[in-house]
Amino acid sequence: MPSFDIESQVDDQSLDNAINNLKKEILNRFDFQGTNTAIELDKKDKRISILTDSEMRVRQVEDVLISKLLKQKLDPQALDATEPHYAAGNMTRKEIVVKSGISKDTGRKIIKMIKSSKLKVQAQIMDDKIRVTGKKIDDLQAVMKLLKEGNLGIPLQFVNMKK
Repeated sequence: MPSFDIESQVDDQSLDNAINNLKKEILNRFDFQGTNTAIELDKKDKRISILTDSEMRVRQVEDVLISKLLKQKLDPQALDATEPHYAAGNMTRKEIVVKSGISKDTGRKIIKMIKSSKLKVQAQIMDDKIRVTGKKIDDLQAVMKLLKEGNLGIPLQFVNMKK
């Protein structure tokens, strides 16, 4: 029986490349000359930390980060940003968490969307993935289209297609 898996993952190497390109650009930009701007990626926790001297610069770094992610073909919806807060002195810090996997709540929403579409497929949650099975490949492709159009707030990949 044909099936595929739905997952939400971010390629670690592409994320690392995007952060390295971001650091290079910030280092070379004229409006960041003489500022104490630091950008760090915690690969274990998948957390990006931005530390700079004003909230405006934090937003500028975020804009450049999004453009670098898009160039690496990563979806900016994978970022979960907190509000900037003041660190020591006049410095501003912002933490951005990179979402990985499908949460239980999002998984339930996806399954509810699939069931309400009245397609003849079955969906089941498997850890941080969802497996969709059906008799016809056309039904599975209709599920893919439905999920691409339904804005869920996370990037979805359709992998492991079996006929």
